[in-house]
Amino acid sequence: MTPEDFRAVINVSRETLTALETYLAMLVRWQKAINLVGPKTLKDPWRRHLLDSAQLIPHLPSPSGPLYDLGSGAGLPGLILAIMGVADVHLVESDQRKAQFLREVARKLDLSVQIYASRIEQLSDHCADIVTARALAPLSHLLDLAAPLLRPHAVCLFPKGQSASDELTDASKSWSMSADIIPSLSDPSASILKLRNVERASLHCQ
Repeated sequence: MTPEDFRAVINVSRETLTALETYLAMLVRWQKAINLVGPKTLKDPWRRHLLDSAQLIPHLPSPSGPLYDLGSGAGLPGLILAIMGVADVHLVESDQRKAQFLREVARKLDLSVQIYASRIEQLSDHCADIVTARALAPLSHLLDLAAPLLRPHAVCLFPKGQSASDELTDASKSWSMSADIIPSLSDPSASILKLRNVERASLHCQ
């Protein structure tokens, strides 16, 4: 996928496309020193990373409040969403080197994002209207991490691979939620899990 192919799928301005190109150039440069993404994915980064992140935008609630991207890594999807104009983005990444990459991109592109170089569990006093996470953990564990942040009407958007349905089935043993499985634009075998009304399931005698 080329930048113009990306633009044909995701309608962005030339200025935003230039910012995404700057991000990608920095990603490739930093990748030589630290492992930000799987090396093979850089053969097709516009599809594997940029489209995979940007496709979440139509599924964000409106109006949207604070968005927390858990285990942000290279800023996927949170930093990409911020580049594309999503406001009030918070990036959580405990790896200090990856957090430094996020800071450098934010500085270079003059992005108003909050970056927390800490573990997710340390943010239990924060509140989110939207939580995202990509390639971080199975859904059941993701919900353990996300739940303390969720406001009553919060939305979770989790890009997932072929295991989306199985992970949802497994998580439903411990959690109740409203779930939509949305086909991915970047990978026909992948999905986006859109979750609302996430609550710990009540325990009953069998």
